[in-house]
Amino acid sequence: MTLHPAIAPGRVAVITGGASGIGLAAARRFAGHGMKVVIADVVGLDEARGELETGGAPVLALRTDVSQLDQVRDLARRAGELGQVSILMNNAGVGGGGGAIENPEGWRRVIETNLFGVINGMQAFGQAMIDGGIPAAIVNTGSKQGITTPPGDTAYNVSKAGIKVATEGLAHTLRNIAGCQVTAHLLVPGFTFTGMTRRRVAEKPPGAWTPEQVVDFMIARMSGGDFYIICPDNEVTREIDNARMTWAMQDITRNRPPLSRWHPDYAHAFAEFLAEETGVG
Repeated sequence: MTLHPAIAPGRVAVITGGASGIGLAAARRFAGHGMKVVIADVVGLDEARGELETGGAPVLALRTDVSQLDQVRDLARRAGELGQVSILMNNAGVGGGGGAIENPEGWRRVIETNLFGVINGMQAFGQAMIDGGIPAAIVNTGSKQGITTPPGDTAYNVSKAGIKVATEGLAHTLRNIAGCQVTAHLLVPGFTFTGMTRRRVAEKPPGAWTPEQVVDFMIARMSGGDFYIICPDNEVTREIDNARMTWAMQDITRNRPPLSRWHPDYAHAFAEFLAEETGVG
């Protein structure tokens, strides 16, 4: 496989939420390709740095609250001292926001970390990466919950939907800058066994992917030029994801109630649609 040209020995990869889960798996992979790695997080940095250094990787671990623009700007400054940043992975995220009419504190925490964490990353790093004049990539971690927006943690869905829109806007901006060599990518993991999952179950469920599987898929697809990196898992295929996303958009185009996939009056219609689209009964 020919790698995305941003993944190059001696260049700098910055990963927020880099001390665990998908972020740490990405740090391992980028280090394995000879990159200098900067991991930013609020917990777990010492252990993650120790693991990466044991593997021989040049690594800088910085405590960073991505909701605070001044801290993300400092992260960019410190990373730039190591060399040119060619990979920025805005991956830090939290859950537990709450429903539409509850938990204002949780909403603010989730929106400021998930959505503004990505916006802060793009704005603190983006122009310097463009001006660097080398192949580079900005990868923002979204979620299927930001596309099909299932009932439950509405705040989380809003934050991830915002990341999708922000990253689409970033891609449009980058491709309209003459000579720009920076690409944008939206990473959309499937069911993945991460720290968030461990709060609910102690062992990896059979249906879940590992963070390493997600990162390997991400690198392959960004190297193939994909913007939307929609990961399957051991239960959900791309065909099922496509059907679910299509149905969600058709709530608008066909004037159905919102979230009709979970509406009892549309349960049979959705089951029939899914079977027609995927062959899954």
